Amino acid sequence: MMWLWLVLGLVAAQRLWELRLADRNTRQLLAEGAVEIGAGHYPLFIILHASWLAGIAIVTPWTMVPNLRWLVLYVLLQFGRLWVISTLGRFWTTRIITLPGAPLATRGPYRFVRHPNYVVASLEILVLPLVFGQVWIALAWSVANALLVTWRIRIEDRALLERRG
Repeated sequence: MMWLWLVLGLVAAQRLWELRLADRNTRQLLAEGAVEIGAGHYPLFIILHASWLAGIAIVTPWTMVPNLRWLVLYVLLQFGRLWVISTLGRFWTTRIITLPGAPLATRGPYRFVRHPNYVVASLEILVLPLVFGQVWIALAWSVANALLVTWRIRIEDRALLERRG
């Protein structure tokens, strides 16, 4: 069986579903008076995530058998991702969208971590390449992701400062 294509196909399908959900939520929030902050850096995240999957696909032999321990960890991370999405509900997007007067999330994973979505996504970027033995992809894309996430968190924290009161 071609594990590489099965796993990457499922990850890509999940990401596409998330983009559709995020787009729907974004449109609804903007219709309610929300505003987008820091839109200029958003395409960099799309490029990062697309090139991450493409990089794994290009350099990994299609006959590669996945490391089951890393694969199980990646699957477990999906529960964290779903926890974040379900906690935020209609407020979950892939962009920085803020609705003035809306309460900030303080339940679910937000009780423990200020930016749980970035934690989960960062771990995914590290772990998935390791499923297929691609250590250099795990490291290179993790560094690029860390730089982008650091930039994004600064923008997001400034945007949410007004709502923190």
